[in-house]
Amino acid sequence: MSEWVQAGGWGLLAGSALLLGAVFGYGLRVPQKVIAMVMAFGAGVLLSAVSFELISEAYDQGGLGPAAVGTVAGAAAYTAGNLWLARRGARHRKRSGHHPGQAQPSEQEHSGSGLALALGALLDGVPESAVIGVSLLDGGTVSLVTVAAVFISNVPEGLSSSAGMKRAGRGKGYVFGIWAAIAAASTGSAILGYTVVGGFSDAVIAAVTAVAAGAILTMIADTMIPEAFEEAHLAIGLVTVSGFLVSFALSHA
Repeated sequence: MSEWVQAGGWGLLAGSALLLGAVFGYGLRVPQKVIAMVMAFGAGVLLSAVSFELISEAYDQGGLGPAAVGTVAGAAAYTAGNLWLARRGARHRKRSGHHPGQAQPSEQEHSGSGLALALGALLDGVPESAVIGVSLLDGGTVSLVTVAAVFISNVPEGLSSSAGMKRAGRGKGYVFGIWAAIAAASTGSAILGYTVVGGFSDAVIAAVTAVAAGAILTMIADTMIPEAFEEAHLAIGLVTVSGFLVSFALSHA
């Protein structure tokens, strides 16, 4: 099987977790504390994967310069995109909508917010999937830790966001259409991560990996941790550490 096909398959697998989370978030009344705990666990998993898989790999491949520059660039790019989308109604796109002041707006309340939510989901999902494809460049074997981390973190993201979309009055077709499209985009992003980035030098590959890492770290701080803390408060520390250790164990298995 061609490696670019493998990259797409792994990207699709990781992206499909968003649909799985949406099934639970839209179809079931999941307690808010459970959503918060799962979100905190997913954040811990991603933090570990970024630290021991992405940043470490970028440093080993290109040195401190590309790793640092790429990480800052990824954080800045994500922040700029997030600010632009927040002004268009996607500020609380990962929120479950339990608190009225932090709920996703309906299309009537904020025209164009539906598109902004879709673009926000794309902004959150593309960097994660791209690094899956990039990881295949290292010896032709995908980083299973990265795939597992993205998959595990995507479940609570899809769950919480879909619950918030439902509360905002968005229909089943819109909700599942969004996550199906993001799963497809994850597939394409992983393929591009392998085919396009693979033609560059080690320093550029390292910088691209770090850009994705910076974007993911910023996404965790901006959208995942706040949602978890809102409901679980001090308990999220222990849960986040648990997720971090699970991912750490996988990376050293």
